[in-house]
Amino acid sequence: MNKGELINEVAKVMESKKDAQTAVECVFSSITESLKEGESVSLIGFGTFKVSRWEARKGRNPQTGEEMDIKARNVIKFTPGKVLKEAVN
Repeated sequence: MNKGELINEVAKVMESKKDAQTAVECVFSSITESLKEGESVSLIGFGTFKVSRWEARKGRNPQTGEEMDIKARNVIKFTPGKVLKEAVN
């Protein structure tokens, strides 16, 4: 499912497709803003999004074997909730 298909599913229970698009974009932007501020986002039954920090480290270019520096960065981790795990299995 892509974003357009998600909007179509939400539109089935809302008054219009435009309202559904606004709702979906609001949810995505709210999650994004919370993660940018370093907060975790817990959606009970669905899962939790959180930001983790990867420190700078040395790595190797797999093609040449040359050693290289890998910069520190933030990564987003998702942990599925119990209800989601049970639904998939």
